[in-house]
Amino acid sequence: MLTVTGQNEDISHGLQIGNDQKGDIQRDENGYQFNNIGFIDDISIFADTPEGMQKLLNVVQEFTAWCGVQINVKKTCLLVINNDKKRREQEPLTINGETLQAMNLDGACRYLGYGGTGNGDMRATKEVVRQKIIAARDLIKCHPLTPELATKLSTSKGMGVFRFSAALSEWFESELNDVKRLCVQAYKNAWHLPRSTASALFIFPKTHAGKESTLPMAVLTQLHTRVVAACREMHAT
Repeated sequence: MLTVTGQNEDISHGLQIGNDQKGDIQRDENGYQFNNIGFIDDISIFADTPEGMQKLLNVVQEFTAWCGVQINVKKTCLLVINNDKKRREQEPLTINGETLQAMNLDGACRYLGYGGTGNGDMRATKEVVRQKIIAARDLIKCHPLTPELATKLSTSKGMGVFRFSAALSEWFESELNDVKRLCVQAYKNAWHLPRSTASALFIFPKTHAGKESTLPMAVLTQLHTRVVAACREMHAT
């Protein structure tokens, strides 16, 4: 319903690709102008105007009334991705008679597993990743497992979270080094080694007598390589 409404009434994310020769803003008409992304019972909807967003909210309201699904308005928020104060001061949007909470431009909200702000700041997501890796590191601090099993457990719980959002967030070198440091500490815990142990054992490749552990830069490179390969395949087809 959302997709068809968007196609019929030209309601989509409206991402811009620049300006034409006259200086007018151009939309990416060749791209897929979608207006919703959903996963199970979680959904994000997109529109480039407040009027378009209200129409999509009305569609959601109509659908939920038909199927009996309840909307938790307290967990529903409006994120205006624009620095224009006038646009942010538009009439409030509603669903089922309730006004949606509008996030501040610098306020982070979580949507489809990611935490970010209206101006693209993903620090909230990166902090979640960092805390998950710390929890995974501490989980195996005094473990009864073999070092190999403890390493797999820590990597799946810690680096798995990093892998989920790594390609969609801008990671600075200092932040990647911090994540790398936490991961190496986890590997030392897996082998019941003190933190003062040389980190080279876990960083160096196997050809240089190291354990070639899974580190953030390798994960990030792997993810970006897959994205590039997928884009080339789509272009070829």
